[in-house]
Amino acid sequence: MTTFPASSAEEALTGRVRVNLELVRQRIAAVGRDPDSVRVVAVTKAFGPEVVRAAAAAGLEDVGENYVAELEVKRRQTGSLGLRWHYLGALQSNKIARVSRVADIIESVSRPKEVSRLAHDAPGAAIYVEVDVTGRTGRGGASPDAAATLVALGREQGLDVRGLMTVAPPEEAGARVAFATLEGLADRLGLVERSMGMSDDFELACRYGATEIRLGRVLFGDRVPAAKPSPNIGGLDSGEESA
Repeated sequence: MTTFPASSAEEALTGRVRVNLELVRQRIAAVGRDPDSVRVVAVTKAFGPEVVRAAAAAGLEDVGENYVAELEVKRRQTGSLGLRWHYLGALQSNKIARVSRVADIIESVSRPKEVSRLAHDAPGAAIYVEVDVTGRTGRGGASPDAAATLVALGREQGLDVRGLMTVAPPEEAGARVAFATLEGLADRLGLVERSMGMSDDFELACRYGATEIRLGRVLFGDRVPAAKPSPNIGGLDSGEESA
């Protein structure tokens, strides 16, 4: 990983992220999981490139973005860091080619046409199939039955189908159902990766076998408008961010 001179502000930012990451690791261990068995994806949506650099300096290797334009810019600005970039947002047909050029892993595949388009634009692309167990209007993801079909289709078309992803509902009972469903479905389909859990519920997700959690505010504090020069980096809390 390339190193670079850091200003005092960047060093302070890195220090706060490092402290928050260690607290996350302690909370993972407290539920009986080895922290090294759970990948942390730093969700840097709405933050600047200094946060990406701080995450890397704190030891994180995976970064997630919800919008392809942000992913393009931040990857270009921090390309020397050797990070893995995850695309977490909804896939639009007219932007799939752009996403596939800058994302190392695409976590939000939920429709057959997305599978076919990716197979055409990015043969062998690494993907997760997004699963929704709530059935609520406006939620992204395929139903569990449809997700199984998508996994088979992705494999048939030569994509690297690595796992499943879900965004749980906010209430604990619903989150338990979502995580248990994803765990069971991944087991049945022979998939290793289970991307589930955000700032509010990552400990519960770890209890249900998460291999990857997606954390933003829990690492970086509250998001601030992009026009401001520096993010408000806060301490560890239990907030939830969009995945």
